[in-house]
Amino acid sequence: MKRSKAHKDAAAKVDRDKLYTPADAAKLAKETSTTKFDATVEVALRLGVDPRKADQIVRGTVNLPHGTGKTARVLVFATGDRAEAAREAGADIVGADELIDEIAKGNRLNEFDAVVATPDLMGKVGRLGRVLGPRGLMPNPKTGTVTPDVAKAVTEIKGGKIEFRTDRQANLHFIIGKTSFPERQLIENYAAALDEVLRLKPSAAKGRYVKKVTFSTTMGPGVPVDPNLTRGLTAELDA
Repeated sequence: MKRSKAHKDAAAKVDRDKLYTPADAAKLAKETSTTKFDATVEVALRLGVDPRKADQIVRGTVNLPHGTGKTARVLVFATGDRAEAAREAGADIVGADELIDEIAKGNRLNEFDAVVATPDLMGKVGRLGRVLGPRGLMPNPKTGTVTPDVAKAVTEIKGGKIEFRTDRQANLHFIIGKTSFPERQLIENYAAALDEVLRLKPSAAKGRYVKKVTFSTTMGPGVPVDPNLTRGLTAELDA
């Protein structure tokens, strides 16, 4: 892939042979952002799990203390009073049979970032797996997106709740904010997400669990982070 001069100049500021502290990595990621807009700050983890085995898939959600910097657009499959509750909670798209048919045809897929469904509709929503699954948007009880309390789910998602899941290469990605966030907020968001990832360590996983950590921004270079630093991450900022 051909890189722009701005990207090459930014990448030159990153020592690829060094493992940065989370605080230094957040600062460097902000400094090396090459976009004119408020870029997203992302984290990529390489975990010591075998995602081919069901008991080693790491999947969960976490409410980031400072949000993601973006208000997620939420689609809700619900009817009656639950549909109305979802609308009142701020859901962007609400519907049932007709909406399911639209999504099945591949329509409106760019209009939402998260999907919630009531349990009674999952029999019908289930057929959307081939459309929503590859996008990581299929509702699931384990992540709180299949629930009778759709209003609560919508409120949490719009308040900064994120979902993560290991991919086929045992990588896990999540957002910790925007480049406009103060470094402390980025680190506190990272700490919250990392704590949840550590809590979800599969008992079947052997050896080192967190093998590699990288911070990056939209179109910016990756910054390698010391995977051994998992506690007291804001101490450096307090010094």
